[in-house]
Amino acid sequence: MDNRKTLAVPKICTYIVISVCILGIILGSFFDYSINVALANKTDIGAFFSTYGSYFSYCLYPAAGMCIFKGLMKKGNKFKMLAWVIMAISYFMAVYYSNNYNGSKVRELFGYTAGDSSPLLSVISWGFWVILYSWVPFVCYRIFDDVSPDKLIMTGAAILIAGIVADNTNLWLKQVASRPRYKYLITLDDPMSEFRNWWQMVPNLAGSNDSFKSWPSGNMTIASMMFSLPMLADVLKKRSEFKNMFCFVLAACFVVLYGYNRIHMTNHFLSDVCFGTLITYIIYSVVSTAFLKVVNREK
Repeated sequence: MDNRKTLAVPKICTYIVISVCILGIILGSFFDYSINVALANKTDIGAFFSTYGSYFSYCLYPAAGMCIFKGLMKKGNKFKMLAWVIMAISYFMAVYYSNNYNGSKVRELFGYTAGDSSPLLSVISWGFWVILYSWVPFVCYRIFDDVSPDKLIMTGAAILIAGIVADNTNLWLKQVASRPRYKYLITLDDPMSEFRNWWQMVPNLAGSNDSFKSWPSGNMTIASMMFSLPMLADVLKKRSEFKNMFCFVLAACFVVLYGYNRIHMTNHFLSDVCFGTLITYIIYSVVSTAFLKVVNREK
């Protein structure tokens, strides 16, 4: 484990991400509402990206599952069944989360209406996600290096566990804050009457009402998973520091674009976006560091 790195890139990258998030939180604390007034404007392309953009992040789950699968298979036949079970679970996670967050849009695409349409259409819409992720494990199996099985296993486990922890932490915090979304506020005659800053929390007010689940951004929790992409680049057969940094820059650009989309589509405020990113990034950093510390650095 290289103590000069976090998430397989130099620690300066960590300082940059955290600093940008803190700056965004500070700005949002003063200008959240006015920023949304200036940037919010729903568009068709924004709606498309909002629905399907998370696909790229969820590809990390079957990729992480393949890390564990290939590492366990290298350790011998006694781990074979465990390898297949974990691979199946990681694949299911990608399909489940995609269907859970964006399934309604896909069901509409297939013409499914609950109570009126054939249940087969619902099954087909689920199958859409199954097919959409089918290429990931096959490609990853070919490009991942199994020279260090323990590193593969720990990398995959860190990504899966951090993803689950980040998602559930976000769901809990949404109830703690119960902050009204901008898209709800603009339906009111006097939006500012119910606007609340992120620190003005009213625990458990949200309940199941999505209109009060603005802070922190759940979609940014999903998008920020991409910061673990350099970890996968670090277990490639043909790995390099350049590839790790390229993946970091790619992830950062994706997160910024996704964050803008959440504001643009009236779903979140700037501070929601920055908190969602910061919380997820810290969780991934801590979990990956803890897991990979038990793996000896390759000579």
